[in-house]
Amino acid sequence: MNTVIVTGAGSGIGLAIATKLGGLGYNVVVNDYNGEAAKEAAAKVGGLAVQGDVSQEADVARMVEACMAEFGTPTHLVNNAGHVHQSRFADLDTVDFDRMIAVHLRGAFLCTRAVLPHMLVRKSGCVVNMASQLGQIGGIELVHYSAAKAGIIGMTKALAREVSTQGVRINAVAPGPINTPLVRSLSEEWRAAKAAELPLGHFGEPEDVAETVAFLCSDAARIYVGQTLSPNSGDVML
Repeated sequence: MNTVIVTGAGSGIGLAIATKLGGLGYNVVVNDYNGEAAKEAAAKVGGLAVQGDVSQEADVARMVEACMAEFGTPTHLVNNAGHVHQSRFADLDTVDFDRMIAVHLRGAFLCTRAVLPHMLVRKSGCVVNMASQLGQIGGIELVHYSAAKAGIIGMTKALAREVSTQGVRINAVAPGPINTPLVRSLSEEWRAAKAAELPLGHFGEPEDVAETVAFLCSDAARIYVGQTLSPNSGDVML
């Protein structure tokens, strides 16, 4: 049976992904920085809750150990844990920049590094990294967020070249603006301006992203390697 670790799965896109994959029969490990949110989400999807900060090596190791004790080695990993903070570049503090990189880029690195050896032993596995369309085009007042997400896209491509011949597929998803608690924490002015830019004229829903992740996790995506799929309401067209 497939076993997936979904980070940042206590709400929003992560919860939608955990729900979708759980419905498809996956064993689901629900990670979140908020322990209560992780427990509530795990109860909804019938999974295992593991509180932890993906930017901390000890927390990541504990999460993988809990997965192995409950379900065995993970076959899939979805690096979804995220953090958002809005600031003009001139006002951006070092601590806020560092936290953004830590949660998104360092977190994806640590989680992938923790599960990849198990996948390489089996010569099979799948990692999906959550990027963003802002990692492709940038975003005003979100320079640090855009930089972190661009790093995830670059890491996805490079690692895919390293391990695809060994049976492990690495891909990314770059959503456009999605109706989640994180996006709703941005200013109303930012959200209104962004919606006006979109060809569809509205934001997507977490379930739209979950469908894309589920596809990349499936055998139907067996020739997708190092790709970035974009459920983004037309914000980026490649």
